[in-house]
Amino acid sequence: MNRKDLAVYFIMGTENCRGEEPLKVLEEALQAGITFFQLREKGERPLKGEELERFARECQSLCKRYHVPFIVNDDVELALKIDADGIHVGQDDTPIEEIRGRFQNKIIGVSVHNEEEMAKAVEGGADYVGIGPIYETKSKRDAKKPAGVTFLKKAREMYPGIPIVAIGGITPMNAREVIEAGADGVAVISAICESGNRQQTVRLLKGKQ
Repeated sequence: MNRKDLAVYFIMGTENCRGEEPLKVLEEALQAGITFFQLREKGERPLKGEELERFARECQSLCKRYHVPFIVNDDVELALKIDADGIHVGQDDTPIEEIRGRFQNKIIGVSVHNEEEMAKAVEGGADYVGIGPIYETKSKRDAKKPAGVTFLKKAREMYPGIPIVAIGGITPMNAREVIEAGADGVAVISAICESGNRQQTVRLLKGKQ
């Protein structure tokens, strides 16, 4: 995969949008220049079944229009059914070894938090890894303790060739520190979902003034 695609990696589900129409939020983010999108439908009342599939296809259609990769979080069957560009899994989700055989020529991303998980993801054939939470985050209730950029820097030194996206509490104000630490891009939820000016937010996340 192209490492530049990870520049501004937007993650969203219907409950992240705080009353705004989710498809409107996504299209505004796409218009603003996000480079990657992951559908992560979590929360107290997440969409399920046919409703989730319909919403996923609508998100996928928007992403295709703007030529942005469309990734599904965790849900292997949904990703396969709608022919998503790929899937992202965490440490408690389906192991990458079980996924790779079913996702030929698709993108597989894995969340990692330490050297052992990083090594396993790389050996398992992950196309990219997500490292975090870098800072305190309010978008994920079960997030681990913020790690800062220490492990991110070490991961980049150990694996100079693997695409890395950083996640967790990243904002336009601290994105530069994360990129300087070795990330190819930043993954955000609330920074875009709660933004009053998504064009400006995405521009700043890319390091542009």
